[in-house]
Amino acid sequence: MKSRVLVIDDEAAIRDSLRMILEYEDYQFVGAASGQEALDLIRRERPDIVLLDIKMPGMDGMEVLRKLRSVDETLPIVMISGHGNTATAVEAIRSGAIDFLDKPLSSERVIVTLRNVLRQSELTSENRDLKVAMESKYELVGQSPALRNVLEAVTRAAPTNATVLLLGESGVGKELVARTIHRNSPRASQRFVQVNCAAIPEELIESELFGHEKGSFTGATEKQVGKFEQADRGTIFLDEVGDMSQKTQAKVLRVLQEQEVERLGSARTIKVDVRVIAATNKNLEEAIERGEFREDLFFRLNVIPIIVPPLRERREDVPRLVQHFAKRTAEEHNLKPKKFDPSAMDALSRYRWRGNIRELRNTVERLLIMAPSEVVRVEDLPPEIRSGEPARVTMATEPDVPAKTGESVAPGAGTLREFKDAAERAYLVQKLRENNWNISRTAELIDTPRSNLYKKLEQYGIKQEVDG
Repeated sequence: MKSRVLVIDDEAAIRDSLRMILEYEDYQFVGAASGQEALDLIRRERPDIVLLDIKMPGMDGMEVLRKLRSVDETLPIVMISGHGNTATAVEAIRSGAIDFLDKPLSSERVIVTLRNVLRQSELTSENRDLKVAMESKYELVGQSPALRNVLEAVTRAAPTNATVLLLGESGVGKELVARTIHRNSPRASQRFVQVNCAAIPEELIESELFGHEKGSFTGATEKQVGKFEQADRGTIFLDEVGDMSQKTQAKVLRVLQEQEVERLGSARTIKVDVRVIAATNKNLEEAIERGEFREDLFFRLNVIPIIVPPLRERREDVPRLVQHFAKRTAEEHNLKPKKFDPSAMDALSRYRWRGNIRELRNTVERLLIMAPSEVVRVEDLPPEIRSGEPARVTMATEPDVPAKTGESVAPGAGTLREFKDAAERAYLVQKLRENNWNISRTAELIDTPRSNLYKKLEQYGIKQEVDG
């Protein structure tokens, strides 16, 4: 499709000259002899780029530029002048022009400028679309009182640099809240760096967070910049912060206090300007009593605590969330959109989602892919949702988790996949019990990397049992 170029110049000879240049290079030419004529044309059909003369009778080019900017601030405009000077060019750029051309116009210079500006405009548009898509992906969906309380807290916290601690069960959307805080903060144009503290092996987490110098330890073949340095002037999100070792906690505390990091193998400190948002599904005050979490770090993190509610406390948001996830799934997998029968939606709303929003999203994705018709009905739902009773994939703190691997596992599981998941979960709980919930020893005995075991604990919502 030909790019549409609007030329605004009161001299007919200039317009004719540019018409020949543009049409020869396969551009669509549109001409206007005055600013008012150009404004009328733009209101009817938007051009891809504007070439605008500065010196014109009546409404001059600078006034036209400002009016065009008020109509469409994304429209790329290149100024043309036969009396140009540096001051004029600077004023034009400050007023929103993309580039500046001097008369007499060289055909080569005109075409090169057009190509560069159109390419830049295309990239800007793509970036804008990607940003909109990303914001949609990380959108907080719902209008329940519980979610409104969270959003009100986010509104107050976002414009500040205060540290935020997000509290809530696994799968409730703590990452989405963290991204919303960042997106609405003065740091929005800078990086948002996420670290899952539970998924990184203990021997590597310090290197991940603070970086290391080449040769600082076995395997350190290259210098690595840590996450705190990467997040300089932006935001770092420490997810599952309660899983950090005492040694790492001490170093994070120093970053919060001094705003500086020290790479492994280096004696030099590096100043960083980082906003910290932390999240956990653990009770940190109980962890402090058990000696597992530093009290001074807790006070540093707990400047603005925000509790993110579980889905069972905002059931009225389920229909909106279902529609949101259905739309996203259809787009991501190139599927035809599907509707949900009212009775199916009612069953989804009544169900007690142990995995919270993460579990709901996965369920909607499966239904859109596997449901045979264009309307999802009650009979398409998993058995546990139809019955309103969660499948027997029980929490580690519940007394009816099988104590022996030979016992029956997940009799309510509706599919082979669900049965396998339940069996794996029961096996992991039993092995953790046998090893007094020592993660490293359990991982070694069952011959799996510790990082993989952490991921399984998060996947199945396994939490350490506490006696009494």
